[in-house]
Amino acid sequence: MTPALPDDVDVRRPPGLGPGEGLPDPDHRRAPWRRVLAVGVTCFAVWLLLDAPSLQRSAEVSPLGTRRTVSLDVLGPLAAVSRGLGVDHVVSVADGLLGRTPGGGPALATPRPGRTVGRVDPPPTVPPAPAHGQRPASPSTTTTTFPPLFADPTAADPLRVLAVGDSIGIDLGQPLVDDLTATGIVHAVLDGRVDTGLARPDYFDWPAELRIDLSNDAPQLVVVMMGANDPQSMLVGGRAVAYGTAAWDAAYAQRVGAFIGEATATGAHVLWVGMPPMENPQLTAEMVHINAIVAAQVAMRPGAAAFLSSWNVLGGPQGTFNAYLPGPGGAEVNVRTPDGTHLTPGGGQVLAQAVIAAIHADFHVALPG
Repeated sequence: MTPALPDDVDVRRPPGLGPGEGLPDPDHRRAPWRRVLAVGVTCFAVWLLLDAPSLQRSAEVSPLGTRRTVSLDVLGPLAAVSRGLGVDHVVSVADGLLGRTPGGGPALATPRPGRTVGRVDPPPTVPPAPAHGQRPASPSTTTTTFPPLFADPTAADPLRVLAVGDSIGIDLGQPLVDDLTATGIVHAVLDGRVDTGLARPDYFDWPAELRIDLSNDAPQLVVVMMGANDPQSMLVGGRAVAYGTAAWDAAYAQRVGAFIGEATATGAHVLWVGMPPMENPQLTAEMVHINAIVAAQVAMRPGAAAFLSSWNVLGGPQGTFNAYLPGPGGAEVNVRTPDGTHLTPGGGQVLAQAVIAAIHADFHVALPG
């Protein structure tokens, strides 16, 4: 049996120490977790302030609804403070060093000042698109004759090409600009913005951006590839219009037509490259519908605009999703990234060559290979 200890012996105190000596301070025991909590809260607050503009951009591109509204209400003042203090540049510099590109970020190429191009009459008013899921009928609208594309470019007087688009448009645009520039008779510029499209001008305003590009570079040909981000609700006249409705189709058709008309009003021709098949069946179906609306708008502007389907360029024999396609000499070329949506450099190169062939076929400009 263990002998009982005297009542005045404190088992927590080592032998030889007086009362109160060597005992842990109750306040000392509580201090560490309070300091850790304070440091954690401070770090979170600093991060939130630094990254508030980026978080705000992410909220802006999120689907319309209560969650987006609340997020913007909370992040708006923080982002304003971050920009006002200039601390948001810290994140921008870090993103640049890490190769990250935020949605709606800087253009991938800088346009140059160009010559003034004579204006022509804009296309007629755009009618509503067909009902969702229906193939568009051939338009019967007649348009005025559009001047042909300058067909004899030289090194001294090159063909001026502007490529614009979303992240998939960037996948195409970079190899396209490189290939066109390599001809020696084309001046090509890329303006690509990830996470963008025509559905959400509240997040990134492509028509406004195109006006700047047209003014700066005065392109004779505008190559467009965007649409993968567009199957979502849109704000039309301050009211949310859901994707999958006739109202959405009509509004989107109007935006596509206006975007093309903005370019052709300056005398530029438009080559719109359709979206390819996707690995996700639902996204593939959405791209079929987006492509149909775009193709109908392009068909209303013969001579001024052309539509290039990427379906059979990047898809299988029946237009199905293929990550690999036969290349020169029979070797397979990886054309799609693991996400089943974007293009690999090889896929961008394949599509860029199809675009150059379409420039020849649709606009009668032969470019050296």
